[in-house]
Amino acid sequence: MNRVHFIGGEKGGVGKSMTARVLAQYHIDNNMPFIGFDCDSSNSTFSRFYEEFASQVIIGEEESLDGMLAAIEAFPERDLIIDLAAQAAGPLGKWIEETDVFGLLDEMGYQVCLWHVMDDGADSVNLLEQLLTRYTQESVDFVIVQNHGRGSDFSRFQQSEVYQLASSRGALILELPKLQTKLTQKIDFNNTSFWAVANDKSIMNIAERQRMKVWLRNTYEQFSQLG
Repeated sequence: MNRVHFIGGEKGGVGKSMTARVLAQYHIDNNMPFIGFDCDSSNSTFSRFYEEFASQVIIGEEESLDGMLAAIEAFPERDLIIDLAAQAAGPLGKWIEETDVFGLLDEMGYQVCLWHVMDDGADSVNLLEQLLTRYTQESVDFVIVQNHGRGSDFSRFQQSEVYQLASSRGALILELPKLQTKLTQKIDFNNTSFWAVANDKSIMNIAERQRMKVWLRNTYEQFSQLG
């Protein structure tokens, strides 16, 4: 079964685009075909770093959003990876509900995966509760990413009622390992893919390439739980 991955978190700066980028690299490295869509027009890093695979979508414009459904129909063997902008829940939810997007995807044989990328703050926990409350369909899977690049202590979340709610809904709870800040900055300034960072000697020195390989390996171990 192919999947449609909505990479969200609603809050800005929690690492949604980085998660979308590394999920794209995971697909590439495992020969899993996909189409990417970048909904973050103010910070379009997904389509910039993976321009061969991702194009931009404008949240709030139905024709633009409808293009994602057209892509599924045209390429039914591919997953979709959709990098959502901050504060996209309102207009995106309206489109999903008015078009019955999840019902349509179910008919087409696609599994919907709603990703919630979070830091260790209370806002991320509250926004997750809103997501779980809004989408109660059995056909929807939830993937929660505790981004250790944006927080070091997720114990309050893990002890919360929201965590219990997520667990009762069968949510997959992952950890995104922290990537060295200096290395992250160097990646951004070079506008390059994670594969190039791990392998291109002209971009990174041997220690930096090794750190990227270790980070990818640890992240892929988390993603392998997707099945």
